[in-house]
Amino acid sequence: MYELVLLFFQITIFKKGPQDVPVSAFVLKLLLPVYVAVNYLILLMNGALSTALLQILADFAMILLFCWPLLYVAGKSHRFPQTLAAMIGTDIVLSFLALPAIATLNTQANDLAYFSMLTLVLWRWLVTGHIMKHALDRSLFFALGLALLYIMLSSQVMAALFPEIVSNPE
Repeated sequence: MYELVLLFFQITIFKKGPQDVPVSAFVLKLLLPVYVAVNYLILLMNGALSTALLQILADFAMILLFCWPLLYVAGKSHRFPQTLAAMIGTDIVLSFLALPAIATLNTQANDLAYFSMLTLVLWRWLVTGHIMKHALDRSLFFALGLALLYIMLSSQVMAALFPEIVSNPE
């Protein structure tokens, strides 16, 4: 397990890519409960308990619907298990790193917490672009464009499905 954590961390710091993830259903079986747990914790801290599992399912579905068609159209569908594992594994790492900033924003918001979240959002964009670059064998510029499109569409879909995410409690 330590090797997997290290692998996904190395992907988040651009030292490895999705091609380094083992092609194994077992890896996905290990990642999915951790993915659900970390994202559930984030949603718990944000007070979204009633829809937490639906939000996690929707997020997972968007990752699937982002990766599979791109890889299929590019003729690289054989890379899907590795790409999916890389997307989920790096999401776990970055979400885990976001926990302190999210907790701070929910208790005593400050500039450092906002800056940390902005940094993590940018980092997630770069990591997603990095994964897509290697998975699709395309330029980083193209992959970053796809990653930005994914982030924008994902946030729009989540806001449409779960309006409480963007509603102002005041």
